[in-house]
Amino acid sequence: MAGVSVGTASKALNGSGRMRPETRQRVLDAARRLDFQPNEAARSLLGGRTWTVGLITTDGIGRFSTPVLLGAEDALGAGKISVLLCDTRGDAIRERHYVETLLARRVDGIIVTGRRTDPREPLNGLRGVPTVYALTPSTDSSDMSVASDDEGGARLAVEYLIGAGRRRIAHITGPAHHAAARHRARLTEDLIGQASVELSGGRVHFGDWSEAWGRRAAHTVLRTAPDTDAFFCGNDQIARGAADTLREEGHRVPEDIAVIGYDNWDTMALASRPPLTTVDMNLPEIGRIAALRLLNAIDGRAVSGVETVPCRLVIRDSA
Repeated sequence: MAGVSVGTASKALNGSGRMRPETRQRVLDAARRLDFQPNEAARSLLGGRTWTVGLITTDGIGRFSTPVLLGAEDALGAGKISVLLCDTRGDAIRERHYVETLLARRVDGIIVTGRRTDPREPLNGLRGVPTVYALTPSTDSSDMSVASDDEGGARLAVEYLIGAGRRRIAHITGPAHHAAARHRARLTEDLIGQASVELSGGRVHFGDWSEAWGRRAAHTVLRTAPDTDAFFCGNDQIARGAADTLREEGHRVPEDIAVIGYDNWDTMALASRPPLTTVDMNLPEIGRIAALRLLNAIDGRAVSGVETVPCRLVIRDSA
């Protein structure tokens, strides 16, 4: 229809080769009139790529992996790469199965993510397939990982409270064996000490990542340190629970006691009374950068190490 050879048509459609602009446009116009669609299987065989990427996650409910996936798709979509999502549910056997399945499908690369920021062991048996770890970094320093700047996030919260004049700050967080809880707690204690203000109750309160724990812990803090004027909480569930206890015991938030959460989970933060000021880990950006690093690795420009993505403080009504 365009009056050119098959080779010229191919170069015009792929944007390669040298030809007159009007010739290229004539081929594109013909392809549009014919509703021509390239055979992706044939292109994969010729180019050695399948234009697919696997995303392996342990986050079954999608609380953390969905924003990471959306960020990755934004970056990969520009190159028209499809993403195959595999949920391992934290099962090592299921994870090995998905790795084998993705390798059998000849994916160009793999992104690994999860629901925690604790480092994880790298995937086994990858056979040289480029892999990037997002949010949940690999324990192998030769791997490429993209993680949230946990310590930077804690700094944003604590410095905001100190700057607002709070002098007796309680820290309620999750289990001590979780890296996120430990890292944020350590920095919180350091910053409070450097600013010559008080860690309310004299210690960090470790527990679990639930509203129920936030309610119990807030009650304990108020009983042992009634002059507390701020709570920095390890996640939004804990913060919402703490806010419930403060309201029930007659304390105004934030006039009497400020509350800051972590994660910026809209479902939790916006439903809290009042809506929570909280730290956003920028999960879509973690996914986007992980996808870009994976594309570089696929193109033979792999790098190693851990790249951190800055958090941001979302100001609402609780602090």
